[in-house]
Order: sequence, then C-alpha cells, then structure tokens
Amino acid sequence: KACCFSLAATNRTERSQESRKLEEVLRHLRAVKESLQQTELLLNTPPQNIQDCCCLPALQCFRDNLPVQNGAEKKRVRLFKSLNHPLTEKGLNFCATGNNLASCQSCTSHPKQNATIFFNRLETLIQSVRFIFIEILLITTLE
Repeated sequence: KACCFSLAATNRTERSQESRKLEEVLRHLRAVKESLQQTELLLNTPPQNIQDCCCLPALQCFRDNLPVQNGAEKKRVRLFKSLNHPLTEKGLNFCATGNNLASCQSCTSHPKQNATIFFNRLETLIQSVRFIFIEILLITTLE
C-alpha cells in the first residue's frame, strides 16, 4: 500500500490539472535525481508509506530538504518551484479538516538518508498520488 488513498471530492478538471502538475514534478525530479544520487548528502527523509493526512507535510519536508542554495543548477530550481506550486500542494492535501496533522511526524524527526533514498521516496509519493488521479479520471470518464 503506497499512500494517500482518500481523495476529497473535487471536479474532474481540477484533478486533471493536478495530475499534469505532478507529471511535471516527476520530470524535474528525474532530471535532478540523476545529478545528485552520487553525493554524500544526508537529508531528513519521510517514510516510504505515508498516511493520508501526512502527504502534504511529507511534501513540505522533501521540499525543505531539497538542496537549493544560491547558484544551484537550474534543474533543482525548477524542481523546487514545481514542488512549491499551489497545484502540487493542493494535489497532496488529502486532509479535509487539518485535525489529523497532529499525528504526522515533524520533518526533523525523520531519519537522515542518502540522496538516492530521499529522491526515490519523493518519487514514490508523487507517483502514488498521480496514479490515484489517473484512476479517478478513468472512473469518472466511464460514468
């Protein structure tokens, strides 16, 4: 079981836009992943399986730990901007009330992992959510 399986009801157009934004994030992520996998960086990394209401805090943790300093290569800057885009955040915000956020781990409490694990887990999170959107879009098309 990957993560984030309960979606708030929104219209088909919004989910389609969010899905396209997540595909963009994946393209930028794959470009950055190749260039940073061999580094010695250790980054706070959320777990493989993330609970529904913790998807957005996990995204924020990944984004906050993404190494983007002054002079960072353009690929990393594009990825950071895509992760920071309102459509990306909306796509990963599965908690209707916000009350369950208290059960999410703080970013600093996640163990530090190497860049390969960090980027693989971020990719898994984005892929899982995007896959759910595609399924929903297919189901609503068949209705």
